[in-house]
Amino acid sequence: MKPANSTINMPLLGFGTLIPDTATTINATKYALEAGFRHFDCAERYRNESEVGEALQAGLAACGISRDEIFITTKLWNSNHQPERVKPAFEASLKRLRINYLDLYLIHTPFAFQPGDEQEPRDADGNIIYDRGVTLLDTWRAMESLVDSGKCGAIGLSDISLKDLIPIYEAARIKPAVVQIESHPYLPETELLEFCQANNITFLAFAPLGHGIKPGPLEDSVILSIAKRVGKTPAQVLLAWALQRGTALLTTPKTADRARENFDVSLLPEDAFDQINRIQTRQRFNQVVSTGVPGFIPQGNLNKN
Repeated sequence: MKPANSTINMPLLGFGTLIPDTATTINATKYALEAGFRHFDCAERYRNESEVGEALQAGLAACGISRDEIFITTKLWNSNHQPERVKPAFEASLKRLRINYLDLYLIHTPFAFQPGDEQEPRDADGNIIYDRGVTLLDTWRAMESLVDSGKCGAIGLSDISLKDLIPIYEAARIKPAVVQIESHPYLPETELLEFCQANNITFLAFAPLGHGIKPGPLEDSVILSIAKRVGKTPAQVLLAWALQRGTALLTTPKTADRARENFDVSLLPEDAFDQINRIQTRQRFNQVVSTGVPGFIPQGNLNKN
């Protein structure tokens, strides 16, 4: 399945590879493949592209699956936004992933950092060093050239606001195919979703379970009551809601059982879907959209309405 308005053949259910432990990364990637996942979301920033590539190579061989049956995404990190660094970063990711073409390449965040090997360059006071001389459009133009080369099927953006997306969309020669953003019932990002749907951009939700943070959507009384009523887990209810509103999604199960659970998603009754839409709590769990540095917002700073 792919989003109805999508310009690319990206499976709706994706496996996110943000896993810090090497052995867990390899095992979880294999479990996801065995459970039926065919969409794998990676990033230079995660520092585990090599392990994902190893697991995919082994998993494809074991399952008798060819490369063209899976969809692989990775992301350009902030310290490589300078146009001359984009292609080398892309090629390095291909090498680590052990592939010769990429289905989707995303700009990980709209923030350009000081170029170099340090992923979080900081000054003497511990503040991130940004590269104010590079615009997002500069980076986007270099991304477009990757599509021209034939090695990259599509390009998009991650962790971006609608305000920052619109000027890129309007100026782009090759329009963004995907926007990846945190989204769940506590952060529906409805305005951004509507823009994406109107412009044939796939809205790809990460953290559809609220990063598993407690308290959060997984423990919401509405979600729990619906799960009990329909005979599904709270996670399955949240994933179904994301699919039903027209988004693709990423989830990161780390065990074989959890991978099977997260891949077993069926649509909710319309009244249950509407009930979730009426949840009033509003929380963002990751502040990366504000700084370019991934990180969870302390619970005391969460905004509840």
